[in-house]
Amino acid sequence: MSYKILIINPGSTSTKIGVFEDETLLFEETLRHTTEEIAQYATIVDQKDFRKNIITDFLATKDVSLKDLNVIVGRGGMLKPIPGGTYPVTDDLLNDLKTGYQGQHASNLGGILAKEMADSVGIPSYIVDPVVVDELEPVARYSGVPELPRTSVFHALNQKAVAKRYAKEIGKAYEDLNLIVVHMGGGVSVGAHKNGKVVDVFNALDGDGAFSPERAGGVPSGALIKMCFSGKYTEKEVYKKIVGNGGFNAYLGTNDARVVEERMKDGDKKAEEVYTAFIYQVCKNIGAQAAVLEGKVDQIIVTGGIAYSKMVIAEFTKRVSWIAPLTVYPGEDELLALAQGALRVLNGEEKAMEY
Repeated sequence: MSYKILIINPGSTSTKIGVFEDETLLFEETLRHTTEEIAQYATIVDQKDFRKNIITDFLATKDVSLKDLNVIVGRGGMLKPIPGGTYPVTDDLLNDLKTGYQGQHASNLGGILAKEMADSVGIPSYIVDPVVVDELEPVARYSGVPELPRTSVFHALNQKAVAKRYAKEIGKAYEDLNLIVVHMGGGVSVGAHKNGKVVDVFNALDGDGAFSPERAGGVPSGALIKMCFSGKYTEKEVYKKIVGNGGFNAYLGTNDARVVEERMKDGDKKAEEVYTAFIYQVCKNIGAQAAVLEGKVDQIIVTGGIAYSKMVIAEFTKRVSWIAPLTVYPGEDELLALAQGALRVLNGEEKAMEY
């Protein structure tokens, strides 16, 4: 049988939705919310009814009722660390989304909305591969400071989706491959996928690996400590330097790689140097993950918005193709990835995970 699926992917000032018939997108829409609308609500969870009404009103314009659906899938939020997979939205999972187990984020609303709307018509609700997917091997957690273990925060949804896509295209099981997956967007994450598990990954949010368009990556610890205690900055201001105003933003005043490349073409030597350093650092991360996999790498997969850049891919090929061949899946299709996660369970290809 075919399945009609509603996907809900909330962002800070928008809610992106899509309706699929199996893997075929029937329509999608980004429902935008003004700052004034969002400011009315004290917490993320308080926005639930506001966003639900906007979604159902839009579906009505497309002549789609919740009763027409077979399943609803929400973007996973800041849950406790969990293995990758597709999770039914149980009461325990729902409670952790509401309280924000690892923090308040708009993505927490994905599972909350999916559960409430699906329950109203008696159909299942799921989340798929949230950013807190944690499959690190014990040795990967050591940082050198016991109070500061390395953590797994990365583009799990897209990394897992493209890894499984590659496996399917070559007729092998994801669990039988060793892959290095590089996601390059506003943040960068480089993961070592060993037999279906991301056993090591550079934290894409606030403290590991290459700098990116918006994030500082790994910075010199001693200098950071001195900055923190210099009296010049608040805690919030220092954190913003690491997450949001780091990377391209800090050096070049833009978070758009396309703008950086245009400036390079116009002879901007600073832009060229920063972009070269960015590529250099990502390639160092790829090399590190090759060591994690003991050199047994079947493929390097490159994805995310910056993967559209022919310049970046050419440089990657020059620097790291000796490790393994490159496959490029530019962009990220989160709506399709969420739909595919539910379909794998509904079609019996994977078992639903227990939270």
